[in-house]
Amino acid sequence: MKIKHIAIRVRDLEKSIKFYETVTELKIGKRISAPPAELAFMTNGHGDTEVELVHIPESQCFEGKGLFICFETDKLFEMHKKVSDCGYNPSAIQNPGDGTKYFYVYDPDGVSVQLRSFN
Repeated sequence: MKIKHIAIRVRDLEKSIKFYETVTELKIGKRISAPPAELAFMTNGHGDTEVELVHIPESQCFEGKGLFICFETDKLFEMHKKVSDCGYNPSAIQNPGDGTKYFYVYDPDGVSVQLRSFN
């Protein structure tokens, strides 16, 4: 068994799409309008990573705290600079001594997103 996708309710679909395209390099696989909802499925194009962004006006959104999503990258330092340059205010790169390095950044709705490299 594997996770098909993670769904996140968002306040501003366009702002969230831009964040996930920039920070995780996911692209829109498909967009669906199902009034009152608007959905964007962000994918890595290989079918093994998908984040569903769901905007339903006047409905409750995730408010951060207690959830983080980890993405693996082989270009951690480049991505940290890119995220910083885009004004997303990432944490410092951390090195816990287990052969990995990572940093965190919050999406527009407070979801903590971790980018991690496994060396």
